[in-house]
Amino acid sequence: MRYYLYISDAKVDMLLSQIDPAFGRPSTTEAGLSVKLFTFRRSVEAPAPDRTAKLERVLRHLEETGQTGSVDEPGQYFRGTLPMQWGPLQGGNGGSLVYFGGRTGQTILGLGGASSHVLGSSGPQAQEFAPSSVPTLLAGLASAFAADGVEVPADQPSLAWVHNAGRLLRGPQQTVEFVARRLLTGPSPYPELDARPGMRVLLGSPLYVALAD
Repeated sequence: MRYYLYISDAKVDMLLSQIDPAFGRPSTTEAGLSVKLFTFRRSVEAPAPDRTAKLERVLRHLEETGQTGSVDEPGQYFRGTLPMQWGPLQGGNGGSLVYFGGRTGQTILGLGGASSHVLGSSGPQAQEFAPSSVPTLLAGLASAFAADGVEVPADQPSLAWVHNAGRLLRGPQQTVEFVARRLLTGPSPYPELDARPGMRVLLGSPLYVALAD
């Protein structure tokens, strides 16, 4: 069993509508009873699958079709289990983004999405762009750096924002598991600051994040 921190219903529903449109719909069955010349029928509607059932259906499809890689070798999607810090990005975006930051021995990783997808959040929040899009995530990081008093050149490469984002997170480190959509990846823009040569940077948007045992 998973203890979920974050589920992106929007991404799950979008993918499910493409891979198995009938899965999320309520199903109807008929129960009949015949008494001599009369037949009585009653339609019974089964409830639609819940959010975790829909998520598991999408994850199974991604695995079966070979679309899920690892953090160090991401496919279109990637999964992992890592110690990560996470929390809202406080800044001009009004704290509407949630960000998870961590790293492997080869990759500096950032995951970002709408804080409304955090389980127990207060509800949806308006965005000019989708919260899990690259423009909104990078704008959120820039705004959070400004609110934190950190000066970062506005013309720096996109992956540099992800490389520096760990300093914005104040929460405790927790080991989490996740599956995410790859958004940006490439060589580290600051190899001189990395613990080892050849580090890469990866930005993704999660389908889910859950506490790992």
